[in-house]
Amino acid sequence: MEYRTLGKTGLRISRMGFGGIPIQRIDENGTKVLIEKMAEAGVNYIDTARGYTVSEQYIGCGLEGLRDKFVLATKSMARTKEAMAADIETSLKNLRTDYIDLYQVHNPSMEQLAQLTGEGGALEALEEAKKAGKIGHIGLTAHSAAVFEKALEMDWVETVMFPYNIVENQGEELIRRCAEKNVGFIAMKPLAGGAIEDASLALRYVCSNPDVTVVIPGMAELSELQNNLAACETDASLSEEEKGQLEEVRKRLGTDFCRRCNYCAPCTVGIDIPSVFLFAGYLQRYNLAEWGKSRYSTLKVKASACIECGECETRCPYHLPIREKLKQCAKDMGE
Repeated sequence: MEYRTLGKTGLRISRMGFGGIPIQRIDENGTKVLIEKMAEAGVNYIDTARGYTVSEQYIGCGLEGLRDKFVLATKSMARTKEAMAADIETSLKNLRTDYIDLYQVHNPSMEQLAQLTGEGGALEALEEAKKAGKIGHIGLTAHSAAVFEKALEMDWVETVMFPYNIVENQGEELIRRCAEKNVGFIAMKPLAGGAIEDASLALRYVCSNPDVTVVIPGMAELSELQNNLAACETDASLSEEEKGQLEEVRKRLGTDFCRRCNYCAPCTVGIDIPSVFLFAGYLQRYNLAEWGKSRYSTLKVKASACIECGECETRCPYHLPIREKLKQCAKDMGE
């Protein structure tokens, strides 16, 4: 297993980590087995979140007796000091630990960035928890390139997590800047939320970028762990044949995959189109219906509100059939 330093945190972590979303499909026992096998294989980075329903609890169970073998990261969508302080305590309890190596602000908007860094904002709680030794380092996750770019201007951001895969490479320049600024870069959604079927090719593509510190594929089964390890422990350089396969994947998904670039905005009726596709994807690709629907329910305007004006499609650089996709999302999500 290759190890990297996670930017200015100084933490030494395995090039492949563990993404904690899919374990919502299994149980504590299955998670414990996975974590034990990861420890044996040298995987030492685990990522979860307060929002991933039972994920923190399952991982906490699995870490008993093994906590010192892992760098542990979680995240919260809290934006105020009070809410963030409460979430940190809940995470510590769920994960059965007295410290968390990396605590991340989970997917803030530009407006929320201003809120959480202002007076009474979540950053105050994170910094107090850091001083108290409850958390080691502070990071940020994003789906928006604008938020990613802004995060690189903020000295308190020690790591950034952002989607990066064969079809979502809009952040490549910002990933390079992470390396220049010694900010650890965590690549999420390496399989594009399950849309890319060839996991080995997808992971090798991500690992071929030297500016990626760690890639965190989601796993719920031992076979997935074994296959992902094989891909990440292989020489990441891609052959000409494999580069051709990359282009085939891009062509196939190019007319059916949202990169969350947000060029489609503003929607005439206020639908947050990238978020609709993101949340529906948890049902459509991860088979996490309950969690996907719970996140979808937080949207003020649902997919069913689409009036089919088509304005979004004229702005989409990938020529997605957005109106048809919104119809499918409305059907799958029930509104």
